[in-house]
Amino acid sequence: MIDLNSPQSILQARRSLITRGATLSASAMLLLAGKDALAQGMKADTAKDVGILNVALGLEHEAINAYQLGAGSGLLQKPVLDVAVQFQGHHKTHRDALVATIRKLGGTPVAEKSLDEYAKALNAAALKNQGDVLDLAARLELGATNAYLSVIPAMADRELAKVAARLAADETMHFTVLTSALGRPLPPGALSFGA
Repeated sequence: MIDLNSPQSILQARRSLITRGATLSASAMLLLAGKDALAQGMKADTAKDVGILNVALGLEHEAINAYQLGAGSGLLQKPVLDVAVQFQGHHKTHRDALVATIRKLGGTPVAEKSLDEYAKALNAAALKNQGDVLDLAARLELGATNAYLSVIPAMADRELAKVAARLAADETMHFTVLTSALGRPLPPGALSFGA
């Protein structure tokens, strides 16, 4: 269980997703990709798959609420506020896909915590300006990018790798836009993500 009051616990959950994500069954990944017909008849360790998907779902809940905290803080100016709301929508789509897959596997999706719990875990009280909000979001997006990229090499099925790559692409786009909004340079070298 992720202790949302501990930044170390959140980092460990991300690392766990990276490590355990490589063992997500082909059946679960096909369900996540909306390929239900292909998933039928495949053997899977559904309890393990549900656990892995719930870690990912917990992180999507965290991202959704981080953007909610930023949007509701009054610290974001247009058009940055509009972009934050758009990115939150992307994470809601990720969440919905994970919830549907967990349910198809017969599991129970991990519950979303209260906004106050996320505020405490993410130290929202320390957010004093737009830059602070963007910095928090960029750190979360970079962690998500690296988590999704790390599972791709272990996937033998191209469709499964494609799903993980599409999720990583969303997270990378978010990170890039946020980094630019902060006025920071992008990583100077090639192959800087997923390392």
